[in-house]
Amino acid sequence: MKFSKKVLKNGLRVITVPMKDNPTVTVLVLVEAGSKYETKEVNGISHFLEHMCFKGTMKRPQAIDISKELDSLGSQYNAFTAQEYTGYYAKSDARHFRKIFDVVSDIYLNSTFPDAEMQKEKGVIIEEMNMYEDMPQRHVQDLMMKLLYGDQPAGWNIAGEKKNILNMKREDFTAYKNKHYLPEATVLIVAGQVTEREVMSEANKIFGKIPRGKKGQKLKTKDIQDKPQALINFKKTDQTHFVLGVRTYDLFSEKNVVLSLLGGVLGGGMSSRLFIKLREEMGAGYYVRAYNDAYTDHGFLQISAGVNNQRIDEVLTAVLEECKKLKNQKVSEEELDKVKEYLIGNMKLSLESSDDIANFFGGQELLKREILDAPEKIKKIRKVTADQIQVLAKDIFKNNKLNLALIGPFKDSKRFLKILKF
Repeated sequence: MKFSKKVLKNGLRVITVPMKDNPTVTVLVLVEAGSKYETKEVNGISHFLEHMCFKGTMKRPQAIDISKELDSLGSQYNAFTAQEYTGYYAKSDARHFRKIFDVVSDIYLNSTFPDAEMQKEKGVIIEEMNMYEDMPQRHVQDLMMKLLYGDQPAGWNIAGEKKNILNMKREDFTAYKNKHYLPEATVLIVAGQVTEREVMSEANKIFGKIPRGKKGQKLKTKDIQDKPQALINFKKTDQTHFVLGVRTYDLFSEKNVVLSLLGGVLGGGMSSRLFIKLREEMGAGYYVRAYNDAYTDHGFLQISAGVNNQRIDEVLTAVLEECKKLKNQKVSEEELDKVKEYLIGNMKLSLESSDDIANFFGGQELLKREILDAPEKIKKIRKVTADQIQVLAKDIFKNNKLNLALIGPFKDSKRFLKILKF
């Protein structure tokens, strides 16, 4: 799939991905502003700011003005915040391109942060936090980040702490936005039935005169461990949810493509080793998955599952045994070919719509400043060998890299630390 990249004079990057046969268009703005760019005192502000950008602009003074206009276009729209970026997007019938471009850019550039709306939104965000805390399958992911990285930005909750949310003021938002929402830290992506000329015309008109600034930077993550670790969150649940993680490599490592295959062998699809073991053979749980999670300066491979409370020790032992097998035995060519086709097929399926395409290209450009299209990624996947997977397994599956985050009716972490060994 062809794409073009242009850089405006102020440093803002514009990615256009024409999709001639797709009836939709997506406008996505990504900015280098996430929880890793925060201080402890304002942890949560990136996410709160994302909410507030929908609460009114000079052109569209109230939240209803924004939502009503987008709804009248039949548009799908939202925003999201992660550790290293925030995104705003709208997707619609391609004939509404200029209209949704205007709304998304207005939200990003001209939000007014009305104080009355901010006070109400504090309650909304706290309820969002409560919702996730009541979802152990989701909340255990936050616990894993806390266990791995502790009291540094990578270990903080993206949503922040409730006391921070309640204490935030309008000037906090304006100061943070002025420090991070800058053209040189922003990528604009438009994918769908649109031409580069149309995109650049709008981009130059709306974004071209925004001045550069002095971008706030994030602290480098400390990624150190010398023994197995466990973080147990007691909760009276009908099922135990856990994440078993091992430290791996950052986003720029060439080993990540091998890691994707290793993760696929363990937990990619209903024929993967862990699915067969935990669900089909043991009947101990419903879901299990394994994948690598890479960031600009750290990464970890995680295996997550929800299992019968009474069988958690048995399940963890079985998972560790499957990991150990990858160290001691090469994956067969037949299994490796199956996993490669699984990953390639899933990639292609995930790139059918204009919003998925926008995220695929935009995420790479924002974080790596380098874009590989699908055929290039497929070529890398096909080159991975069984030897590479075994070498990698020997490197990452070590006792001093093991971590367990768990939510269930348990209080003693010592019993789990006894299990954590290869």
